[in-house]
Amino acid sequence: MFQYRQTLVRLRLGDSDREIARSRMMGRKKVAQIREIALVRGWLAPDAALPDDAVVAAALMRKEPLPASCVSTLEPWREQIANWYAAGIQGTTIHATLVRNHGYTGSVSAVYRFLHQLVVDNADDVTLRLEFKPAEAAQVDFGAGPPITDVHTGEIFKTWFFVMTLAWSRHQYAEFVRDQTVATWLGCHRRAFEWFGGTVARVTIDNAKCAITRACTYEPEVQRSYGECAEGYSFKIDACPPRDPQKKGIVESGVKYIKGSFLPLREFRDLADANRQLHEWVMGTAGNRIHGTTREMPLKRFADVEKSLLTPLPAVPPQLATWAKVKVHGDSHVQYDYNYYSVPFKLVRQELWLKASDTLVTLYQGIEAVASHVRFKHRGERKTLPDHMPPQAQAWLLKDTQWCLAEAERIGPACAAMVHAMFRDKVLIRMRAVQGVLGLKKKYGVARLEAACSRANHYGTPGLKVVKSILEKGLDLQELLAGFDAMATTYTEGGRFYRQTNTILQ
Repeated sequence: MFQYRQTLVRLRLGDSDREIARSRMMGRKKVAQIREIALVRGWLAPDAALPDDAVVAAALMRKEPLPASCVSTLEPWREQIANWYAAGIQGTTIHATLVRNHGYTGSVSAVYRFLHQLVVDNADDVTLRLEFKPAEAAQVDFGAGPPITDVHTGEIFKTWFFVMTLAWSRHQYAEFVRDQTVATWLGCHRRAFEWFGGTVARVTIDNAKCAITRACTYEPEVQRSYGECAEGYSFKIDACPPRDPQKKGIVESGVKYIKGSFLPLREFRDLADANRQLHEWVMGTAGNRIHGTTREMPLKRFADVEKSLLTPLPAVPPQLATWAKVKVHGDSHVQYDYNYYSVPFKLVRQELWLKASDTLVTLYQGIEAVASHVRFKHRGERKTLPDHMPPQAQAWLLKDTQWCLAEAERIGPACAAMVHAMFRDKVLIRMRAVQGVLGLKKKYGVARLEAACSRANHYGTPGLKVVKSILEKGLDLQELLAGFDAMATTYTEGGRFYRQTNTILQ
């Protein structure tokens, strides 16, 4: 419309069609058409007023349908092309398929023009800018941080940075971390609220696994640990719909700002040094800049208005615990964070809820606590409570070396001597054999077992097999061979075939 009115003004001033076309306002053919219409309607008379825009539009704007030459040659395949484009297939592939399967003779540019028109026709979403009141909301996100080399240990590790931005003032909290676990997520929230000195009414997040166990547009499932954190700090969780990060665009911009303004050209000695520099930057450069949207300094905006409106922190900080579903192994233990904790043996193969705080690991069957352990600080450790084991396992665990020696002493000196001799074996660990010998007391009684051990010791054959054989044959009830000592004397002090050495050598 601006071009039409300017053309009419120049025509009234006497400019030729060529002069107007030379200004590249429109072509000579179009100027000639406008001159013809204007002459008929009397618009070029110097004393006549220029018509309104509506009148000009009604006279000059095209009303008839486009000629056939303006209809795309791809129109017959519109629906199929739209489906391909929605599936993410690129234009060159679509063109090649049309040429191969449908004999299409048009160019690739025609395909791209058609795809562009599809995008324009389907662009019916209108972005709505969200407005927030002071202390109403905060937005949270993670960003990829730089690898950091610890100057003390030489370790190189990957990092992320956690960002919480207050939606009204744009003041933020940021922290470098080494992982995105539930425990790290909860700890960052606690430190962020302590940094601000209070909490907000709701926190907008994406669908990270440390916060949302099942992403859904309408009814997402919140991680149990994060739900307890929200309840303890009196804020509500506002999860973005899947694949819609624009709902937390404020913190997205904050992440980009840290990546573009803070991270370049910086060096960090370790994680603590990185966080020290980041906090100084937040309170300095980031907090005192003129924000592009609010046109105020975030730190001043926060201090003057928002800080006093935050929900006060609870008098006693809520316990931040991680919840996880675990399955009881066949050995009556569950695994958590590469450590093992025992539970009552009757729960083998069942699923339990595990609650892990900084110091304690508690296991629940439904709402009933069934086991509790002090949490290990290092990985690869195992905690077993004897009461959690089945009776036979408890009995076996109790029958250690000291128990066996004490039990043998109670049976008698011969039994004690045999047990000591069996434990002195330099090749085998004979714990089961010793327990087997002591177990014969139940069947044969103390007296017979002591007699059997005495007989086996006398003949120099201590062991379970010998003692058991003696008891089964009733040899413990017989006296020792009376001639054994005489026979021994025959072979040691001279006898029938005894000869002196000097007589043998003669």
